[in-house]
Amino acid sequence: MAFKILVAEDEEIARKHLLYTLGNEGYEVLGAKNGREALDRISGDHFDLLITDVKMPVMNGIELLEKIRETHPDTDVMIITGFGSVGDAVDAMKQGAYDYITKPFNLDELVIKVRKISEKKKLKKENTALKAFFGMNKKVSIIARSESMKDILRLIDGIQNSDCNILLTGETGVGKSLLAKIIHFTSKRQEMPFLSINCATLTEELLASELFGHERGAFTGAVRTKQGLVEIADTGTLFLDEIAEMSPNLQAKLLKVIEEGEFFRVGGTRPIKVDVRFVAATNQKVKIAIAEGRFREDLYYRLNVMEIFIPPLRDRKEDIEPLSEYFLRKHILSSKGKVTGFKRESLAILKSYSYPGNVRELENIVERAVILEKGTLISPESLPQTLKMFQIETIEPERIRTLDELNRDYAEKVLDYVGGNRSKAAELLGISRTSLWRILKEE
Repeated sequence: MAFKILVAEDEEIARKHLLYTLGNEGYEVLGAKNGREALDRISGDHFDLLITDVKMPVMNGIELLEKIRETHPDTDVMIITGFGSVGDAVDAMKQGAYDYITKPFNLDELVIKVRKISEKKKLKKENTALKAFFGMNKKVSIIARSESMKDILRLIDGIQNSDCNILLTGETGVGKSLLAKIIHFTSKRQEMPFLSINCATLTEELLASELFGHERGAFTGAVRTKQGLVEIADTGTLFLDEIAEMSPNLQAKLLKVIEEGEFFRVGGTRPIKVDVRFVAATNQKVKIAIAEGRFREDLYYRLNVMEIFIPPLRDRKEDIEPLSEYFLRKHILSSKGKVTGFKRESLAILKSYSYPGNVRELENIVERAVILEKGTLISPESLPQTLKMFQIETIEPERIRTLDELNRDYAEKVLDYVGGNRSKAAELLGISRTSLWRILKEE
């Protein structure tokens, strides 16, 4: 978004000279011939910097400064003063002006001063984004042993150079927020801000304030102007989780941002231009929400330039073991325990469960097991009893297990149960150690 400047100067030649010089520097510059006209322009538009002469008809520069400080505190002000009236500029700076310049203009000095203000505002914005960004690991990764997840990663890799909006769908806990981060950090916006918000956790009023910010006095408690996430995420990506929970009123405002690249703060009267990529997510059937009037169809098509469906964990069983190992390594670091892995029987139980809570539930199960386990390998006793209740041997037409496979599986479970003691395992099974060795060896 271009740095926008308003020049308030009653002398036409001086005004045109300033507009020409600053325009050539790449800034977006508009002019006003007096303080009243300048105030009207600022009331209906956003300006990063106001350059104003002190002495003007209708409303002078000091009066204009006072109004701007009160209504638009995020607009910096530079005062223009005559060589013999530097005292006016000093007084103006005491009232909140950022800098001043004297007539006749030294254009090189003017350009340098404006550049400093522009860089200062850019740095402030980056710092604001950094605070929201703090603690986020940019080296995100995803475990994908299943073909369905590999296909998703191949798709994301194929759209690295695209800037399209994306809609992520799938059940709660499948990893939509993680995929949103991967989409951002593999895109051409990866060095820009990545911000996120869950639309289901806030009331409509609070969500509006968080997304779009608010002007001072917009509502009770709004003691100062606040930037929203849409404004802070400018040039970056904003992830909107549970987008289908957003109210129709806010959906309309979001649609305007996507279509026109501008929005109004809550209580604001001037549009703010932004360049934001949106990644949205929902666990709902969006077509049903549209048919029921809960979600705007036009917003759906604006967000759904690319839809990515993440399948539930029960449909990608190949990912359960590597995910379990990953969560184990993650949580043993914080627990400082001696757990090093899983018993085979424990992994078999984890693989047989349906996971209604998906990957998030699996992580909770593993974290709980790490806390409870007293040995070095996570045993079935450290897993929730509900998992073992759902461990049922089923017959799959495409994969009938042989008796040898069933014998080997059961022998391995017994061996795990006795801590790897083969003599004890053979005794419990009623066979010799040689027979046990033969069963375990058979492939």
